Amino acid sequence: MIIVYHRDSKVTAVDGVSPVFFSKLNRSNIAHTLFLIARENPNAKIVWCHETVKKKLNLTALDALSKHKNVMLSYKGAADLPFQNVVGYIEQSPFIKVNHTVTYPTWCMSSTVGVIHASVLERYKSQLKPNVNLDYFLCSIAKIGMIKGLFCYAAPQLLFDNQDVIHEKPISTFAAFKFVSQHFKKQWVFFLFFMMLVYEKQLAFFPLLKALFFKSRLHMDLNFESLMTDAAQDAQELPSIDVIIPTLGRKVYLYDVLLDLAAQSHLPVHVVVIEQNPIADSISELEYLQEKNWPFVIKHVFTHQTGACNARNLALDLVESEWVFLGDDDNRFGQHLIRDVLQNATKYGIEAITTAYLQQGETQIFNTIHQSGIFGSGNSFVAAPSLKNIRFDKALEFGYGEDTDFGLQLRNSGCDIIYFPSLRITHLKAPSGGFRTPLPQLWEQDYLQPKPSPTILYVYLKHFTLEQLKGFKLLLFFKLLIKEPILKSILFVRNFNKKWERSIFWAQKLKIGQHEN
Repeated sequence: MIIVYHRDSKVTAVDGVSPVFFSKLNRSNIAHTLFLIARENPNAKIVWCHETVKKKLNLTALDALSKHKNVMLSYKGAADLPFQNVVGYIEQSPFIKVNHTVTYPTWCMSSTVGVIHASVLERYKSQLKPNVNLDYFLCSIAKIGMIKGLFCYAAPQLLFDNQDVIHEKPISTFAAFKFVSQHFKKQWVFFLFFMMLVYEKQLAFFPLLKALFFKSRLHMDLNFESLMTDAAQDAQELPSIDVIIPTLGRKVYLYDVLLDLAAQSHLPVHVVVIEQNPIADSISELEYLQEKNWPFVIKHVFTHQTGACNARNLALDLVESEWVFLGDDDNRFGQHLIRDVLQNATKYGIEAITTAYLQQGETQIFNTIHQSGIFGSGNSFVAAPSLKNIRFDKALEFGYGEDTDFGLQLRNSGCDIIYFPSLRITHLKAPSGGFRTPLPQLWEQDYLQPKPSPTILYVYLKHFTLEQLKGFKLLLFFKLLIKEPILKSILFVRNFNKKWERSIFWAQKLKIGQHEN
């Protein structure tokens, strides 16, 4: 392990190298120093640390958390991270609003303290210039790398006392526009220009103009999966697993799902089926649950109360095994799915896995193992201890956003969600049954119909930053405005704001109702 200490944008000391090597370093460019150290020490973990937190550096935790080569960690304290606010205007992902109390997935790195493996830096050396601004350099590495398989986290364990905040020089407007230009499609710099004009009353014309000339970093040739494989250990005995499946009106489809589960090379212990039928005098139609001899225990609950959130919560309360497969009643999958999921989880120490989830005929786009920004309640596997205090939010029942909310609850508890493209489930999207049957919502009789859906806004208010909420609002505004005739645009602006306020009103009602429950 090599530790680079710095202050005022200059390297002050390096532990783990010879005095001769240290004398050759360009100490006014920390990023250049990191590249040079990586070249000379290809198997080393490289730490950067601000001089003011030198005595607080937790080397034991740092070493334990970075056991895989494809992991990048940093921490700043409970404060805004570089680019966090400004990029929040244009990125609607879970990686922006960081929970500083847990190890949280984010590309928002900090120069205060952190660690990266030399082999990761080596992959960037021919493609990334060593930017003088360390925060920019680190965030760029993480932002580019996350989708390529670099696992990036804010980790409070890196410091013994992580309450203090290093008051670093804020990112300039020019740097913010440059970052957006290099790490997003070019049209987003124009959107950022409008965001800053509308919400910050700042006319950033020159930062916008200059940003258009920076070369994009979106298409760098990077892959970190081999580093993940190098660090993996042979799988131990596979853990036990339960499967939960809510179902409504899909008798034939569910039977096929159970056949796929029965054919698994690693069988589930329990399959929890929550059958719903809103008709008061109805009884179960799933006679095959008892009539057929299944190679697992089926826990069958029949209820007249409909709703996917309620059904999945009932099922989660009945889980007994070490892992949970959150499934759907119209899925199909191969016989080694569960085995392969648990082998990967055991090898890499992962607590939540999501699979490729395509409909028939769809083409798979994402083919790299990476930290997922989404969570699917029909194609995900989670370690049972990570679900201890996590449930589907019933305020979102019969609406949309419950999957997003559940995934954000997991991340906020310190459980990252990893996507494995080789693990595949086919989603048949059965034309009948299911949980999207329209039911009266609180706002349907409102004098003005809210826009967007209050359930979507409820999730934003609950989990996202103010900048992300503002960005979502302006993006929605533009999407709807282009559909309006020019002569009606002024009236549209006034009505849009009114509909937004009604959506806020009903979203807050949902929040109050959930707390009362």
